[in-house]
Amino acid sequence: MRNKHKLLIEQLDSKLAEFRGAATVTIPEKGWIHTIRTALNMTMDQLGTKLNKTKGAVQKIEEREATGQITIHKLQKVGKALNMKLVYGFVPEDKTIENLINIKAEKLARKIVLRTHQTMTLEDQGISDEKINTSITDLANEIKREMRKSLWD
Repeated sequence: MRNKHKLLIEQLDSKLAEFRGAATVTIPEKGWIHTIRTALNMTMDQLGTKLNKTKGAVQKIEEREATGQITIHKLQKVGKALNMKLVYGFVPEDKTIENLINIKAEKLARKIVLRTHQTMTLEDQGISDEKINTSITDLANEIKREMRKSLWD
């Protein structure tokens, strides 16, 4: 990877590391708004007053959150009304952005090398498994260094 991309990835991984624990948190079935409001023993009318909304509007907000149809802006407003702060982020499934790039680069390199190897084998010019693995590693490193856009195809 070029130094600029490498630095950006390291900085992003550092920021996203703070969210890793959040990836294991289970979202309540009825959503956070309903769960927190209920835990605080707050009625829909009371939350509605804080939001300048009706009880019915609060019910709709809770339903939308539970079904994933609520906006981030609305979540921020409700959070503020509950004296809470909305925290928003992404957690890489492969732990870090760098791991994601490594996996994608290796997969792309493997596809390219094995396709080339198959063609060479048909022409009776096949190479050893060791040479294939070395070629995959070398190509994956080149792909990461160049940060090819084809990585995301």
